[in-house]
Amino acid sequence: MGGGGKIPYPKHVWSPAGGWYSQPANWKANTAVMGGVIVGIVGLAWAMSADREYRDKMPEQGRFFPSRYWSRQIKDHDRKVQAKLEREG
Repeated sequence: MGGGGKIPYPKHVWSPAGGWYSQPANWKANTAVMGGVIVGIVGLAWAMSADREYRDKMPEQGRFFPSRYWSRQIKDHDRKVQAKLEREG
């Protein structure tokens, strides 16, 4: 049970992934740093996309529409519609 020990391998072999049985001591920290970098890049791309989003037709009032929460144009439109409804009624 357990599959036996490690097999012998040449010690002079180098690979970018670390070679056989590689387990760097700081792999958790490296993974956390790269996770943070990826989250940051995705966040910047999301913000840039939301700023550049343009709609010719606004979504129907009261209907679920995900980008209603982050699109500046839709938020402004919803505020204007809400203000208009408050003035009228």
